Amino acid sequence: MINKQLINPQNIVVVGASNDLRKAGGKLLHNLMTGSFQGQLMVVNKREAQVQGLTAFSDLDDLPEVDLAILAIPAQACPQAIELLASQKQCKAFIVISAGFGELNEAGAALEAKMIATADRYQTALVGPNCIGIINEHYQGVFTTPIPTLDKQQGCTLISSSGATAVFLMEAGMQVGLRFSGVYSVGNGKQIGTEDFLAYLDQHFDPLSGSKNILLYMENISKPQKLLKHATSLINKGCRIAAIKSGATAAGSRAASSHTGAMASSDMATRALFRKAGVVYCSSRDELISVASVFSYKQLVGKNIAVITHAGGSAVMLTDALEKGGLQVPSLEGPVADDLLEYLYSGSSVSNPIDFLATGTAEQLGIIIDYCEHKFDHIDAMVVVFGSPGLFDVENVYKVLNVKMDICKKPIYPVLPSVVNAQKEIQYFLSKGHVNFPDEVVLGKALCETYFTGQPTQNDESNHNIDREKIRQVLTAPRGQNGYLSVKENNLILDTLGIPRAHEYTANDAESAVNAAKQLGYPVVMKVVGPIHKSDVGGVALDIHSEELVNAHYKNMMALPDAEAVLLQKQYQGTELFIGISREAGFGHLLLMGLGGIFVEVIKDIKVCLCPCNREEIQYRLKNLKTFPLLQGMRRKPGVNLELFTDIILKISHLTEILPEIIEMDINPLIADDAGQGGGITAVDLRIRIDEDDSV
Repeated sequence: MINKQLINPQNIVVVGASNDLRKAGGKLLHNLMTGSFQGQLMVVNKREAQVQGLTAFSDLDDLPEVDLAILAIPAQACPQAIELLASQKQCKAFIVISAGFGELNEAGAALEAKMIATADRYQTALVGPNCIGIINEHYQGVFTTPIPTLDKQQGCTLISSSGATAVFLMEAGMQVGLRFSGVYSVGNGKQIGTEDFLAYLDQHFDPLSGSKNILLYMENISKPQKLLKHATSLINKGCRIAAIKSGATAAGSRAASSHTGAMASSDMATRALFRKAGVVYCSSRDELISVASVFSYKQLVGKNIAVITHAGGSAVMLTDALEKGGLQVPSLEGPVADDLLEYLYSGSSVSNPIDFLATGTAEQLGIIIDYCEHKFDHIDAMVVVFGSPGLFDVENVYKVLNVKMDICKKPIYPVLPSVVNAQKEIQYFLSKGHVNFPDEVVLGKALCETYFTGQPTQNDESNHNIDREKIRQVLTAPRGQNGYLSVKENNLILDTLGIPRAHEYTANDAESAVNAAKQLGYPVVMKVVGPIHKSDVGGVALDIHSEELVNAHYKNMMALPDAEAVLLQKQYQGTELFIGISREAGFGHLLLMGLGGIFVEVIKDIKVCLCPCNREEIQYRLKNLKTFPLLQGMRRKPGVNLELFTDIILKISHLTEILPEIIEMDINPLIADDAGQGGGITAVDLRIRIDEDDSV
């Protein structure tokens, strides 16, 4: 519970304050005293009468009432201090920078639980433990450096699970001119986590004076739905958010018996959550700082980038990064381009990249920018790569760039890589409130990630007239092995959803199998009923064209362990597709989609949405499949009916709302016939696993 005493306290006590600036309590007090805090500052130290010029209290009992207590004392002493301060001194906020709690061992976890229970009982805010503290406009309560110059409106707000990572991010950001409006270190975050600070920013958002750029570093997402709600709300209010979620390779905690369950991961869930909220996913500190730097400039609203440079190699690398990421560096040609070339030195090129040579001047740069701003209508933004070859003073170049960035409507992103030759000029440029991108490739990737993340997605509100009660009847029937629904129940669900399925017969003897094959018409497919992984045990047979083969396969399948019967289906020809569902704790249901068959088994070319999904995001994810050209049709092979495929995926998304007890689901394959975009799609194999005791 975040309160005003934590954000804007009128008085602060540092428990464990020290005269030694090499100690956390000493450096923290120094930062408070030299920072912006204007209220009453108190210290507690049992051994020193004076601490950095302040009269020290030797005992907590001697303190007056206090808003915020920052604890820099051994872990064992923290629970008792919180109890006394909350009960006797009406303290409503605590920052515990001490370590040695749940991050260390079970004994530490018990101390932490006791501390949080006390804070909850007295309805106080508790940040930490094991954090560096808080920096905002009201006070700088951290024991680390650097302390950035704060810019409430133009700076970015950083919320970090890791104190050390917060420091590294501040250092890296300040070097390139990035500004901060606040830094919130969460630490263990058992009472107040990243999601809680995000909720506070949302609830207290000021569109006129508040920070609109937010950076997150998270080591876990304990409240995914809260993060989704408030990130979506903030972005819809005009904010931009970028985040790192570490621990992307952690294995799932539960065993998965389906392809979907085996493929789904915490990283997939995180990426799907971020996409749905409109949060830019970052993989490293450099990437997060670069995306934050992109946020500090005018928003990119189109794909076409002009690369303006005097360094050919850098321009090529930047162009490659932009094009690989989906943005475009379009050709510039015709009379307007020819006219521009007249202003440049011989040997220059305006084809894009616009290369005006190492001897290019500030005046020429200004002319090029004016042409891109006013005359090349199809250009949406500019990247200016200008360092210094050491031939002349580039200060005038950076002065022109400074002016043009302020007056142009199209965004201009500066790449100023000469940190030695042009160090003085770069510092001048940064002093004007700009941010520098020292590496053109990192900028190119950040631009692409930012542009293609998109806005938060809206849930589908259409009425599909699905009989919900009929589907939920499957919960009344006894479940089979590992919670899987029966073939009959699967068919009921498909039929109720209106998803076409393969006609089939279940045979309990060889004669029934032969009769079923005749009714279906050869060729047929035979599948054993009972074992979960039919293919792994030899329980699937294809291209069966005769009665003799039906008899032989029936005999072999019924001899398999756990075999109960044999299922026969008409064999369909066409493109194999895949839809899957996996329920991830806290997140809800992940919906996986792509080509089926070997593309799921081997290539694993799948895309993921967080349910509930809408039509637009489903189609966007499909178009990002590496194998999307196969869905469209290529080399005389017909494509698939993408509208129908989207309809089916959308119905499966709705199914997760009707039947949230689903924990795993595979439809693999669905067969798209060879009629192309107007053809049909038939579900051939479906498995649904239910767990009523572990609902979302």
